[in-house]
Amino acid sequence: MKAGNYNILTINAGSSSIRFAVYSTGESLKKLLSGQIKRIGLKNTEFTFKDLVSGEKNSVAVHVSGFNEAAEFLLDWLKKQQSLSQVSCIGHRVVHGRDYTSPEIIDDALLTELSNISEFDPSHLPSEIAIIKLFKEQLPHLLQVACFDTSFHTTMPRVAKILPIPRDFDKAGIRRYGFHGLSYTYLMEALKNVNGENKTAGKIILAHLGNGASLTAVKAGKSLDTSMGFTPASGLVMSTRPGDLDPGVAWYMMQSNQMTPEKFNHLINQEAGLLGVSESSSDMQDLLEKENFDVRAAEAVNLFCYQVKKWIGAFAAVLNGLDTLVLSGGIGENAPVIRSRICEGLSYLGIEIDEEENHRTATAISKQNSPVNVYVIPTDEEIVIAKATRDLYIKSEKK
Repeated sequence: MKAGNYNILTINAGSSSIRFAVYSTGESLKKLLSGQIKRIGLKNTEFTFKDLVSGEKNSVAVHVSGFNEAAEFLLDWLKKQQSLSQVSCIGHRVVHGRDYTSPEIIDDALLTELSNISEFDPSHLPSEIAIIKLFKEQLPHLLQVACFDTSFHTTMPRVAKILPIPRDFDKAGIRRYGFHGLSYTYLMEALKNVNGENKTAGKIILAHLGNGASLTAVKAGKSLDTSMGFTPASGLVMSTRPGDLDPGVAWYMMQSNQMTPEKFNHLINQEAGLLGVSESSSDMQDLLEKENFDVRAAEAVNLFCYQVKKWIGAFAAVLNGLDTLVLSGGIGENAPVIRSRICEGLSYLGIEIDEEENHRTATAISKQNSPVNVYVIPTDEEIVIAKATRDLYIKSEKK
């Protein structure tokens, strides 16, 4: 097979959004097309796309009743694009892969396994399975690959995975898995050539701070611990997720408000976090604009910064020190004031940032002689999916 004669489609599906991209192959992967459908299941569902070859871009309202209709709309639209005719393989982000340590070609057996654990992550897995089946049904000739967010964390030691509950639950797979693995894979690759140096050795904390947020402690290139656990709702406070929550609070809420498990799951995934505390917005930029006159917004911002700072301290203890801190994700990449507040008071760990470099969002924002390197690195989960899919496709073609 000659290089450069096929394209790769990547799909990143969530319960209320579907992101996609098309890459051409060759000496390197080149993005040709990208876009997303967002606010699925809500009013004002929107489809946006950008053709990076022609420069065409557009944003239109779409009328779909739910995720399945949105997926069908996207597939119908993609079929009309010239770049899809040259697609040979599709890579999917799959949030929960239990014990899979690397990407896998999707077959019926894998789909069955994913269906069997769909209750592990009801906010992501059912929609991810649905779109895989749709593409398999309508484009059966295309190889499909699953790239698991959990794979990055399979190197965690047993002590970091086990939950303090009866062992029967552990045997059933109820333990800490960790997520954002595709983002962390990209960040570790980026650290191989940051400012012309390989910074993947040593003790590293990676912070993916976006609508979903987590931190991971990495040593010798392997995940030792991470803030998210059995589901992506745990860890630190996020846009609409609470992070770690006292089980007694869950029991009290369900009893006092006669809340069903389904309603409780919706609450902790869609109504909690920054939105719940602020009572106004889940968006960090919105909250920063309101914090000077709205105490609820100020408390939400302060809670987020406090908890990130706390996790940094905890993971410095896990690592027995710290060499590198990486800030990424929508908040980590775009909110200098949040980066500053997170790092404030952490000089005892060796974290000292240069405020001028921070406010212009330089790659390196730590002071020149700071013991800890602090970097701002934009993440790219789609390119990780595309590379893994390409590699498995090439391998399958050689058989």
